[in-house]
Amino acid sequence: MNRFVIADPGRCIGCNTCMAACSTVHRAVGLQAHPRLTVTRTYEITAPVQCRHCEDAPCARVCPVDAIKLTDDQVVLNEQTCIGCKMCAIACPFGAITPSGTPISGVAGIKIGQPTESAALDPLLAWSIGVRSVAVKCDLCSFQEAGPECVRVCPTAALHVVNGRSLDSGSAAKRLASATASATLNTVGFDAPTHANTPAPSTEERD
Repeated sequence: MNRFVIADPGRCIGCNTCMAACSTVHRAVGLQAHPRLTVTRTYEITAPVQCRHCEDAPCARVCPVDAIKLTDDQVVLNEQTCIGCKMCAIACPFGAITPSGTPISGVAGIKIGQPTESAALDPLLAWSIGVRSVAVKCDLCSFQEAGPECVRVCPTAALHVVNGRSLDSGSAAKRLASATASATLNTVGFDAPTHANTPAPSTEERD
């Protein structure tokens, strides 16, 4: 199994620190500044969603220019080769690939009129004059020795890099803990109250 970053919803506080750090570190090395992960919120939990570096990688199979390849236990996307067709974003089962680009005004300091889109508009449908969009996804910050920046900066240690071996170990530990807890309850004779199924006395009996 390839390596990828996984989040613990029980620890995530939805602070967006991971997204800010991801954007900053990629901009510093000349890559697209769009964050490679998105903090998703429900009524009960928050957790970032990002590339799972699938072994069969649907994104790599549909890419018409081979801009996405499986290398060194991860799915690597070459932003220079990408033509922005968005096929990979459509194929991704996790919604972890986002089209992103830099407008002319950001490259050459040219101020031109551009259409404005609603923040709710899906990036797959958004477009801007003079912008060449490319696919953006988690690259495990392979350009730095410290590894994924999101993992390093998370204030609650909610993010971890995992692989097949660590996932198997974690699953085994959970099964052992569950079995131990069950054995402990049986040892101390923990049973449901026997009076729970006893019928209530009738009115005549109470009188």
